[in-house]
Amino acid sequence: MEVRRIDGLSIAYAQAGTGPALVLLHGFLFDSRAWARQIEALSRDFTVIAWDASGAGRSSDPPERFAIDDWAGCLARVLDLAGIGRAHLVGLSWGGLLAQELYRREPARVRSLVLADTYAGWKGSLGPETAEERLAACLRDSELRAGELVSKYLPGMHGASAGEDVRDEPAGIMCDFHPAGFRLMARSLADADTRAQLREVRAPTLPLWGEDDARSPLSVATQLQGLISDAKLEVIPGAGHLSNVEAPARFNDEVRRFCLDRATA
Repeated sequence: MEVRRIDGLSIAYAQAGTGPALVLLHGFLFDSRAWARQIEALSRDFTVIAWDASGAGRSSDPPERFAIDDWAGCLARVLDLAGIGRAHLVGLSWGGLLAQELYRREPARVRSLVLADTYAGWKGSLGPETAEERLAACLRDSELRAGELVSKYLPGMHGASAGEDVRDEPAGIMCDFHPAGFRLMARSLADADTRAQLREVRAPTLPLWGEDDARSPLSVATQLQGLISDAKLEVIPGAGHLSNVEAPARFNDEVRRFCLDRATA
């Protein structure tokens, strides 16, 4: 892991492989370790960057009132320091919101978007009432001990067919969550409604979804597909919210095919 100082924050990221740049953006309660199988497989074809967002993993916590545009600015600086110009962005859950924000700020640097099990913000995809309910729960649960939080959140992250071996790895990552980062990421999701923004997306976009995602159901995937002019939905059978962990081979194949096709177009 590289660790860089950006605007007073310590930001950690991994870089591997050669080829077109591919940036992996994790969800809340997770960090770059959630992409282990993607880094290993996709670095054969891409220069892969997987960061720990501020408030996660080995990165330091952001200040109070840090918002999604602040994370996007920080991510842009990381890419600059890593020598990355244009890149494919792969964002899962909260990471998908961050990918949308980086595209809004700097569309010229985005080759394509893979929006995996994500949202047009909680407000935009689930409605204001559900957004507020989820935020209130996250703010409350950020005070839980790690084991209690894992027991509460992990079951909803997986499809019913996920075995114990698949569940153990995410549980270990979640145990290292940053309470401050969790609260701020949840707030950014609750406040966001990117539906109008998604109508302006002109980059090739792949909504990639677990069929059994309970946190962001397939109705959200079809919503995003309908909002984005150049989007084609792919569904991974049997996978839940952490589709990259439950079905890494299928997830990697879809990402590789989509991004390489755009690189050669």
